[in-house]
Amino acid sequence: MKAVTIKTAVKSWPVEGAFTISRGSRTEAVVVEVHVCGGGITGKGECVPYPRYGESVEGVCLQIAQAAMELNGMPDRSLLQKLVPAGAARNGLDCALWDYEAKSCGRRVWDVAGLPVPEPVYTAYTLSLDSAEAMGNKARANAHRPVLKVKLGGEGDMERIRAVHANAPSARLIIDANEAWTVEQYIRLAPQLAEQGVALVEQPLPASDDAGLGSIERPVPVCADESCHDRATLAELAGRYDAINIKLDKTGGVTEALALCAEAKERGFIIMVGCMLGSSLSMAAAHLVAQQASFIDIDGPLLLAADQDCPLQYEGSLVHPPRPELWG
Repeated sequence: MKAVTIKTAVKSWPVEGAFTISRGSRTEAVVVEVHVCGGGITGKGECVPYPRYGESVEGVCLQIAQAAMELNGMPDRSLLQKLVPAGAARNGLDCALWDYEAKSCGRRVWDVAGLPVPEPVYTAYTLSLDSAEAMGNKARANAHRPVLKVKLGGEGDMERIRAVHANAPSARLIIDANEAWTVEQYIRLAPQLAEQGVALVEQPLPASDDAGLGSIERPVPVCADESCHDRATLAELAGRYDAINIKLDKTGGVTEALALCAEAKERGFIIMVGCMLGSSLSMAAAHLVAQQASFIDIDGPLLLAADQDCPLQYEGSLVHPPRPELWG
């Protein structure tokens, strides 16, 4: 293998308006772009440091710089898995190494991975947390989309769901409370949610308090997000969750995401592939894993006011595989 150099660049992508969840609002998506360069070839990856997991832009850049020194010029994905824990830093570097390998051998990344040629997939479209009236209006404007993901936050959530369903009655709904509920709220709301077209509830309880999900009926399937990172976290999820949300910034890249997907399926979990708020470069890698998912949420670029020069092609909610100029 030829020796490579590894570089990082911090980029900020403006959000179209604002993006609000139960933890707060953002007007920009700050990402770390990773470049693996060698022999006139540059492989790229993008990661999104997430404060919820104790990550910062500075910390992630330092992790990548340390990993680059330990890799010592070798584009070795297997070694990377041992050097860096699951998280954003490993994700950016892992995805860049996949891209570099594909470009180096003149093949598409799915061929390198031994996977079928990917098909276009339908993504959910996220409705940011707001008043019931505002979310109903946003749902009406996006009623043509087959799946809507609804951000919730506690008080007034049922009114929000009713407003969304009334304005987009044909859409399948995923709701995401981002750890803002209690067991009692789920028990009270779940039967009503099923009547409003809700197909999945994402992370209703704090990850530290989700044991209570194992002792209750779940009339609407519950999906682990903050509670599921990599294969090491799967064992504790059995009996508590029906589905898992695989995000590359949690797994630490495509390598672990594919392994997590395979093991989770063996254990009987429904697969969702999600994303942090990032550009088409992040979504391109997630698109590869999304081929095996029942629920897909890779709408990040649809929520931004700007994107990569060679972005993913979105036709409404239909997302096409990335062109080689972007990734893979």
